[in-house]
Parts: sequence; structure tokens; C-alpha cells
Amino acid sequence: MVSSRKLTQLCVTFWVVVLFCQSVQSHLQVGFYRNSCGRAESIVRRAVRHAIHQDRGVAAGLIRMHFHDCFVRGCEGSVLLDSTSSNKAEKDSPENFPSLRGFEVIDDAKARLEAECQGVVSCADILAFAARDSFDLTGGIDYDVPAGRRDGIVSLASETFSNLPPPNFNVGQLTQRFSDKGLTQEEMVTLSGAHTIGDSQCKSFTDRLYNFSGTNSQDPSLDSKYAASLRKSCPQDSTDPNLEVPMDTRTPTISDVNYYKDILANRGLFTSDQTLLTNPATAREVKSNARSSSGWKRKFAAAMVKMGQIEVLTGNTGEIRANCRVINS
Repeated sequence: MVSSRKLTQLCVTFWVVVLFCQSVQSHLQVGFYRNSCGRAESIVRRAVRHAIHQDRGVAAGLIRMHFHDCFVRGCEGSVLLDSTSSNKAEKDSPENFPSLRGFEVIDDAKARLEAECQGVVSCADILAFAARDSFDLTGGIDYDVPAGRRDGIVSLASETFSNLPPPNFNVGQLTQRFSDKGLTQEEMVTLSGAHTIGDSQCKSFTDRLYNFSGTNSQDPSLDSKYAASLRKSCPQDSTDPNLEVPMDTRTPTISDVNYYKDILANRGLFTSDQTLLTNPATAREVKSNARSSSGWKRKFAAAMVKMGQIEVLTGNTGEIRANCRVINS
């Protein structure tokens, strides 16, 4: 029989563990700005809605920006910092420039928030809210975003290559890169569905059209009619670095499951898209997502919330930038 003293010790240990777990999870909280800046999330949504009304393509840019922020140094707004005379920042790395877009939307939201409640809302949180709103306003779903992130003060272009998954990764490499960030293979497939909206520069996939794996020929896994269409949009001898094509040719501005249906039809744009059919587990996820739009949207929202908690700065670490492009002096 357990003595009363041992029972007390066990109870104390249990509650210490519970409180510790709660403290880890409570670093970020839904409704974090409820008392300090009650209209924070609605102000961000208004800025995002205005931007999407002007250019629907910006929604994909904001979702991608949040992803690129979280995968390099965690979700702490380092992707928003401008380069200086002595430092090349993340946004100017080849992985981000000139394809990453939507910075002006974050600037607009930040200016509105500073006018409403100066020095309260972090740029990292603004970006997380903006990504959520972009998904919702393009046909996805709304979801709660835990907040309380603070902003980092370091941004290095040199760190992007080893942290961001490039478009030529295979399924094993993708799985490992996402695992490095604490995300599962299923969540990797789910988050890849962000490619359902937006455009891609031709240079990200032309190797699949003209010189796949050094063969001077087309990727055999690519649908021939789709490949012919891509070659028209992205000529081999073009010197225009700004040529783009939609990631999803059918509904490029709507967050839906056509991305997965395209993969099943061998019309995935990137190697990193089509490779999802080469593994039995990821292929099952692709088929499952293609069958259930509502199911994928719920999984996407949950995966975004989880991704949004990667290596966050909270409490007294980091800062609340006055301008998202520069650290505070």
C-alpha cells in the first residue's frame, strides 16, 4: 500500500509535470491580444482582404512567406527584415528573391496596428494572422491562431539553403526536412497543398521539361500534354527571369484539392509535388486529400497552427519591432 507521504510526492510530481506542459503550450495563446490590442486580428484581416482584392495572387505569397519564415530560425519574422550594407538578409537569398511577395501587405497591417496600439503586436504574429486570412479568404477555412510571438533580430541569407526545401527534392528528402522542423510526413503532404494557389517562376521546374536528371529530355513522370503546355509558357531559350505559370491551372486562386487531383493526373508542377506519388504512404495521403476537400482544409489548418509554433520567441526574448523591415535601434 502507498504511504500518504509517497502519495503526496506523487501528486506533487504529477502537478509539476502538468504545469510544465501547460507552460510550454501557453507560450502562445489564442486571443493573446484580447486585452492589449483587441482589434489586432481584424486589422490584419482588413489589410489582407484589401490586398487580395487588388491582387488575388498575394494570398499565396503570404502563406509561402509564413512557411519560409518558420523554417528558418523559427516563426519570428526574420524573413521580413531588409538587407543592410553589412548583411544579406533571408528575403534576398536565391530561395526567396524575387519570388517571395506580400511584404507590402505586412507593412500596411503593421502601420495600421502601430496607429491603433503602438509597440504591442509583433511582426511574426502579423505574418501568422495574414497567412491564416489568406487561406480563409481564398476558399479555405478560418481557424484560431495562437499568438504571442516576438520578433527576431537576425536574418541571414546563408541560412535559407539548408532549411528551405527546394522544388527538386524527392519524397525522402522532403520527409527529412519537415521532420527536422518537428512536422510529420502526413503534415508535409498536407502543407504541400498550399501549392493549390499562386504562380511559379519557370526556372523552378524547367529542368523537368528539358534536362531531367541530366538526360536532356523530359521527366517521364510528367503528363505529356501538360509538359507541352509548359514548354509553350517557358521556352528553353528564354532569357526572361520573370516568366511564370499557375501552380494549379484549373483554379489558381482558390484553395481547394485540385492540387492533389493534378498530382494523380501526373500534372504536379514541381518534382517535389509529383514525388508524393512515389511513396506508398504519401500516395495514400494524396488520394485521401483529393477525395475530401473539407478533410484536407481541416488538416491544413491544424498543420499551419503546428508549424506556426516552430522555435518561437516569447516572453522577454526578441523584441516587438516598430517597423517589420528593421530591428529596433
